[in-house]
Amino acid sequence: MSIEELARKNVRDLTPYQSARRLGGKGDVWLNANEFPTAVSFDLSQQTLNRYPECQPKAVIENYAQYAGLKPEQVLVSRGADEGIELLIRAFCEPGKDAILFCPPTYGMYSVSAETFGVEYRTVPTLENWQLDLQAIADKLDGVKVVYVCSPNNPTGQIINPQDFRVLLEMTRGKALVVADEAYIEFCPQATLTGWIAEYPNLVVLRTLSKAFALAGLRCGFTLASEDVIALLMKVIAPYPLSTPVADIAAQALSPLGINAMRDRVAQILEERQYLITQLRDIACVEQVFDSETNYILVRLTASSAVFKSLWDQGIILRDQNKQPSLSGCLRITIGTRDESQRVIDALRAEKV
Repeated sequence: MSIEELARKNVRDLTPYQSARRLGGKGDVWLNANEFPTAVSFDLSQQTLNRYPECQPKAVIENYAQYAGLKPEQVLVSRGADEGIELLIRAFCEPGKDAILFCPPTYGMYSVSAETFGVEYRTVPTLENWQLDLQAIADKLDGVKVVYVCSPNNPTGQIINPQDFRVLLEMTRGKALVVADEAYIEFCPQATLTGWIAEYPNLVVLRTLSKAFALAGLRCGFTLASEDVIALLMKVIAPYPLSTPVADIAAQALSPLGINAMRDRVAQILEERQYLITQLRDIACVEQVFDSETNYILVRLTASSAVFKSLWDQGIILRDQNKQPSLSGCLRITIGTRDESQRVIDALRAEKV
């Protein structure tokens, strides 16, 4: 028996999540991973690398709880929000019995995580405006333990209707968790559902430091939920999910000074986003620029695959969304610096339609 044959069949057949770094490229304008465009500097204050770190570093948990308006017992920190996605499946889904559900087009890690653990995933495509099809979700809920809803949604950029969230939470009460993936919520903080956790014990919110906090390389995310949910997740999380340097920097980023700096970065990105949207709407090969509440925009272009390749060859790396349901002809563009935006604008203006 070969090594491959020793592996579980669903792992042998699994297509891993195609992250921006896995897809590669040799560009100098990286606008495909929704990162903040410039680096933020931190100095390490902890030098106790000879000791194992706390499982849930006190300063990180307390700072994030204060930032999110929750109790520390309602916060769990992990290796990015991606680990939070997996922990929920591990804690709540029996392989071969239970299922998760999500609504494409959306973030690709929900399906990959389910397949990795041998858990069925079901999909309910969104409506034409990328809002939830609540009736179709209701029809597929039997056996579902976790429903993932990304809001603002990646890659479409819009907020999910809050009233639809309420209907979904009532629909699943006592039957399944509803997970609001709020990776981009700092760009539209008014839309957060964290204030609903007391009302809905089946609501879970995922957060990250990768976007507005400009710390994608830190790999630090948060799961926000009732104390009961967090206690269960603590049973399945790794003993030392955050290294000492990660916890050190995360605590600094979540200080009052760090949060103010994050809000300044958000204001910068929102201004740059408006500039890019305005310029793109006057370009011949651009058919549609969709509204966005995030640090990226979705754009439908004429001959999008050829345009994507043309910009790639010029060192401008965007994210091709053609294979996502209902996103034919679409590319996703991260909001970068003004110089990076101008590179994109000039390159698209030079394209022959």
